[in-house]
Amino acid sequence: SIKKNIEKFCINNSNLPKVKFVDNSLWLNDINYIKWLREYGKFFSVNKMLTMDSVSERLKRKQPLSFLEFNYMVFQAYDFFQLNNRENCSVQFGGSDQWGNIISGVDLIRRINKKETFGLTTPLITTSSGEKMGKTNKGSVWLDENLLSSDGYWQFWRNVDDKDVIKFLKLFTELNIEKIKKLKNQSTNEINQNKKLLADEATKLCHNKIEKDICVLKKKYIKNGLEAFEIVSINKKIINSKSDARRLIRGGAVKFNGKLIKDELEKISEKNLSNNKIEVSVGKKNHFTIHII
Repeated sequence: SIKKNIEKFCINNSNLPKVKFVDNSLWLNDINYIKWLREYGKFFSVNKMLTMDSVSERLKRKQPLSFLEFNYMVFQAYDFFQLNNRENCSVQFGGSDQWGNIISGVDLIRRINKKETFGLTTPLITTSSGEKMGKTNKGSVWLDENLLSSDGYWQFWRNVDDKDVIKFLKLFTELNIEKIKKLKNQSTNEINQNKKLLADEATKLCHNKIEKDICVLKKKYIKNGLEAFEIVSINKKIINSKSDARRLIRGGAVKFNGKLIKDELEKISEKNLSNNKIEVSVGKKNHFTIHII
């Protein structure tokens, strides 16, 4: 599953070596722990490990640090050592919080193999509020469709904070940087358009498709106007019933094409359409498109 998700972002070009995935179970599953400690444990200084930010910060805050977590540094270093032996791997990439673990691997390879290797880290991605984006945070985004549907993936990016839109367009899409710089976040409509662009491009990159929630309505039904609550209730996945649609409109939670719908009985007709479709927002987190055919 991990391999399948990562392969989506790998470039397999005939002029480049083919991307190879290696499972560390190849060398970890059959380890004789006592023998392994005698052979490799001597290369790791506990004193030095305690000075690593990932460890020292936890100790300063008096947060628990299990032996399992403490061992992670050792085994990540050993993974790098094995990859260097087996695949001649000389560079390890990771988030900035992995710096200590990566350096431990560089040091292990230098001491045993007498080779020079390198570590490269990138800053952890944070939102405008300073919150770290990661799998341990509530509402995390998954690449695997078994954990988060492509529609849910689209909705995640559509619902990011207004202040993060331009930053995330630069990080999570392949749009030309000059095009992104020209985008504006001044009016509510512009922000929402940019959010849709982010959601479309990020979903296309991850799932090779744009799959937001889409509903269909025949043009004959709105020729003479159709009440707003009837239109909203088309989406049975989001709206449980027509009474639910009425309640949401009364509560000021529904927008059509960015316009707040205040009256559940407001007639929506062809003049209200934008390119034969209605972009519906229900609250801040649910968005879908109704195509008029």
